[in-house]
Amino acid sequence: MRVPAYAAPAAGRPLGPTTVERRSVGPDDVLIEVTHAGICHSDIHTVRGEWGPQPYPLVPGHEIVGVVAEVGPSVTTHRVGDRVGVGCMVGSCRRCAPCRAGQEQYCVEGMVATYGGVDRDGTVTQGGYSTHVVVAADFVLRVPDGLDPAAAAPLLCAGVTTWSPLRHWGAGPGRRVAVVGLGGLGHLAVKLAAALGAEVTVLSQSLKKQEDGLRLGARDYHATSDPDTFTALAGRFDLVVNTVSAPLDVDAYLSLLAVDGALVNVGAPAEPLSVDVFSLLTNRRTFAGSMIGGIAETQEMLDFCAEHGIGADVEVIAADQVNDAYERVLASDVRYRFVIDTATLR
Repeated sequence: MRVPAYAAPAAGRPLGPTTVERRSVGPDDVLIEVTHAGICHSDIHTVRGEWGPQPYPLVPGHEIVGVVAEVGPSVTTHRVGDRVGVGCMVGSCRRCAPCRAGQEQYCVEGMVATYGGVDRDGTVTQGGYSTHVVVAADFVLRVPDGLDPAAAAPLLCAGVTTWSPLRHWGAGPGRRVAVVGLGGLGHLAVKLAAALGAEVTVLSQSLKKQEDGLRLGARDYHATSDPDTFTALAGRFDLVVNTVSAPLDVDAYLSLLAVDGALVNVGAPAEPLSVDVFSLLTNRRTFAGSMIGGIAETQEMLDFCAEHGIGADVEVIAADQVNDAYERVLASDVRYRFVIDTATLR
């Protein structure tokens, strides 16, 4: 089955229209007619070769929402006409300890990425900037009716990427949580942490998005360009979630943690970060990382978002606007996530 798509032909080259081959629907597969595909900053890093060589031509997109068009005979979890989603992975070994624990993203044999990975049939996976995808049913999520499909698409990556550390490190009533950066990841981290009952503070380079931060659920907002911020907030937070993919002074952010507090990176800067061990010894602090979330965890997040009326703040675009959207993402000129209407591919 050949379907329309948008692909990067090579590193540094603009994306353009193409077609890709989708496998036949197997016994355990689901064919999804894609309606919306979010643009993630990692799409840009990947297709530009900034995270290593890629198997071009490459169709990005791992924030996928669509409608089930066909199911294999063994599939019982999804039916034709269901609204569903696909996130950052479409396969794993399903046998190792992380997989059995519902943490497929940490599969010992390596999870199968939604694009640029090697699928079970040996082919390179191609992502959601496309009209259709075929995915193993175990990696297809149910998108509740209460969620707008465009606003739901970024939840499949940005949503669960922030939800997972918030849940793991116990964000909730009586906990003070800081979110570093108010972008595609950060704005969802604020919404989710606030809905979980935490007291949320935004830490951003400037105050230009302060009104947005407070509207999204933060109680406080501080500019990290002001050195007095770190003095005023020293030892205040139980959890700091860093959503930015740029170098920062790790020791300065560790100083914001209370006893047993954790600084968790979900942003992925290309450059190594350095840390003074004494910043960890003081107050028994933790410096950690977190990568997306497991399938069950992602479903939990989607259901929570439907219950609390949470979706991404999005700007919906046509497929032929993708390259301009990439440049605007790099210029921080979007509030807060671009989503492709894939009907424009047809």
